[in-house]
Amino acid sequence: MLSLAEISDRLEIQQLVVDYSTAIDTRHFDGLDAVFTPDAYIDYTALGGIEGRYPEVKAWLAEVLPNFPMYAHMLGNFSVRVEGDTAASRTICFNPMVLGGEKEQVMFCGLWYDDEFLRTAAGWRMTRRVETKCFQKIL
Repeated sequence: MLSLAEISDRLEIQQLVVDYSTAIDTRHFDGLDAVFTPDAYIDYTALGGIEGRYPEVKAWLAEVLPNFPMYAHMLGNFSVRVEGDTAASRTICFNPMVLGGEKEQVMFCGLWYDDEFLRTAAGWRMTRRVETKCFQKIL
């Protein structure tokens, strides 16, 4: 049976994953500062992106994502494991993205987020995010 503290930790981590998607989908990239640690490692290479430390990846997101007129994240199957002041999670994401250009097309991305977290003085923060590709199809 989970303690109230364990339930709270899991919910806070799940909300952090949602906060990431909300910051991306609303194009409020500075909102990611409350999601990641300053030295977090991020790997988006499975779906054609970059890998690197948070500041570099944040700048890349702000440069690349405006090329997509619309996109959205739908998250599910949150699996969170907490061990003291560290945690890990695996979350599935369905991410349709409208492609720019004359011919309106949509790229459908299915992926897993494999994340690691650290409890900080400011609350839980993500220290590592790696995408694992399930599928990617343009229609």
